[in-house]
Amino acid sequence: MDPRVTARLRYSVEVERPGMLHAAFVRSPHPHARIVSVDASAVPDGVVVLTGDDVADLRPYGCQVKDQRVLADVARYAGDVVAAVAAPTRDEARAAAQRVHVEYEELPSVTDPVAAVARGAVRVHEMGAASAGDAVSIDVRPIANSNVCHRFRIRHGDVARGFEEADVVVEEVYRTAGAAHAPMEPHAALAEWDDGRLTITSGTQTPFNTRADLAGLFGIDEERIRVVAPPMGGSFGAKTFVRLEALVAALARKAQRPVKAVLDRAEEFVTLNRHPAVIRVRLGATSDGTLVAKEVDCWVDTGAYADCGPGVATKMGYAGVGPYRIPNVRVDSLSIYTNLPPNGAFRGYGAMQSVWASERTMDLLAQRLEMSPLELRRKNLLREGDVFATGEVMHDVHFEDCLQAAADAVGYERDPRGKGLCVLLKGMQTPSRAAIAVERTPVGYVVRSASCEMGQDVRESIKLMGAELLGCEPGQVEVPDPDTDTSPFDTRTTSSRSTYMMGRALREAVEDLHANGGERGFGEVRNEGGLDPDTGQGVASTHWHQGAAAAHVTLDERTGRLTVEHVHAAVYAGKVVNRPGAELQNDGSILMGLGTALFEAVEFADGQVTNANLSDYNVPAFGDLPRLTHELIEREGAEVHGLGETALPPVPPAIGNALASLGAHVTELPITAERVLEALER
Repeated sequence: MDPRVTARLRYSVEVERPGMLHAAFVRSPHPHARIVSVDASAVPDGVVVLTGDDVADLRPYGCQVKDQRVLADVARYAGDVVAAVAAPTRDEARAAAQRVHVEYEELPSVTDPVAAVARGAVRVHEMGAASAGDAVSIDVRPIANSNVCHRFRIRHGDVARGFEEADVVVEEVYRTAGAAHAPMEPHAALAEWDDGRLTITSGTQTPFNTRADLAGLFGIDEERIRVVAPPMGGSFGAKTFVRLEALVAALARKAQRPVKAVLDRAEEFVTLNRHPAVIRVRLGATSDGTLVAKEVDCWVDTGAYADCGPGVATKMGYAGVGPYRIPNVRVDSLSIYTNLPPNGAFRGYGAMQSVWASERTMDLLAQRLEMSPLELRRKNLLREGDVFATGEVMHDVHFEDCLQAAADAVGYERDPRGKGLCVLLKGMQTPSRAAIAVERTPVGYVVRSASCEMGQDVRESIKLMGAELLGCEPGQVEVPDPDTDTSPFDTRTTSSRSTYMMGRALREAVEDLHANGGERGFGEVRNEGGLDPDTGQGVASTHWHQGAAAAHVTLDERTGRLTVEHVHAAVYAGKVVNRPGAELQNDGSILMGLGTALFEAVEFADGQVTNANLSDYNVPAFGDLPRLTHELIEREGAEVHGLGETALPPVPPAIGNALASLGAHVTELPITAERVLEALER
């Protein structure tokens, strides 16, 4: 029976070691302040206290810009960790943390991304993205003497000339709120040192990235760090890269004992959220509906530290172009520091924000052209062999199939009133690398993979693919927890890439096993690519995710109450490996899309989160759910296509377009009754 049902599955939050201590953190109450002094004299004996002096030898870290320290000497957001303690129990640790007195010198702050790039704005980091030349997953382009830690641009064709040729031009500005990941299991990590070797047990999607960052931070070889990644009780991007691991490792180094940290729910809201964004779209077409030019400007709030904001800004930029043939395109997407909690990877990874803006603008254009939004999209969709704005040729293209399936599901062509559509493309992490090992056992096989389990059922997919290739039953295939000591390298478990990348690597590993005596096999695949951040030309994605959604809504114009009656998502899957898992991924994506559309927003007052709990922060409950349907589109002979996120980004714009068909043009998410009433008044 599934161990999740029998409670035999063990998560990071449950991991323990003999003699371990529990960590608690001292956090800044100010959005921007210099640490003047830390006084721990009131802390009881037997409690380990970590202050700036204890970590002065440790280097800055960060997955794309090295701009963060284990303990902040300047607090850059309300919630920044300035000291830490470790005690025998969690309650004792929290009580001790409250007895640490910190003196602050408050500094001016900036909490809006557009204001943060204005002339004379408060600088969040004096040195900016000083480490941008370091080897990271993308080429980072900071703007000197500003809060911009990365600028991504696309330059395709002649945009000025394109708009001159346009008969109709529309323009609009859109806003998307930050959102909390809200996994059931909070962040949890345990660190222990043994003879100069560090072992981290952490619910993480990125064990090898975490190992590399910690090695750089402590100045030791990567081989002296082991990261074990138990299954996670949800993540949605929250548990990527270094979160608690550096703090517990530094505490364990001082205590000379294992140290574990588990965040409470309020701390989750100041650890990592989804990027708020402001996006301006300008779109031009000829009178017959042919798209001729597009401009997209993105102001992406990455918070106090860059984290993967440069990557999010890049993907937000090219996803905003949409799955369309447009001969002239300009994109400028800025990842911007503010004095708010860090923002990072979130299911949909930048695509959600820009797809909302892009697809709402497509309906504005259709209205101006007096043309069906469905026909406008059909006319301009990318097809097999077309060239995207990044210069890459599109293959295995099924945007129209997805769009038509979504439209048919809600009867769009029969009666479009109260109905809306959206079609999208989303890129996969590129470049990308995955390796896997297969070993024969007396009862079957062990498959070693660094693909991390967070509820998406990746282990089951690997078992099913392995059983098919090895000619055995799925129950004879064992897939242990990812462990950097024993699992071959994987870029990370993000970007809906695992089944596609690991499936190909597994095929190679099984071939290697059969060719070399049947005992052991190793397989590795690499997808090369990447974009020039100054031109946006290159290979954005070697494996495009394709999908569409349609929504049917009703509206009470007296109260502004929007009721979603039906949402349907259609996702191109290529070949489905694990059907129950794939269907659940679609269900979860649609639900999160509904939350983004109608409910979810991390709210702030003077830089402080004001709804850091699941009473005030609204996520969809069962009573909020409309009729939800979806389909997986397959093709004979196709490769596996990632689908863990694809059904999320199209849901908010489909709902927004359905609402607009009833006369309410809302440009900001979430769509509240107040915003609907304001739109109706306009």
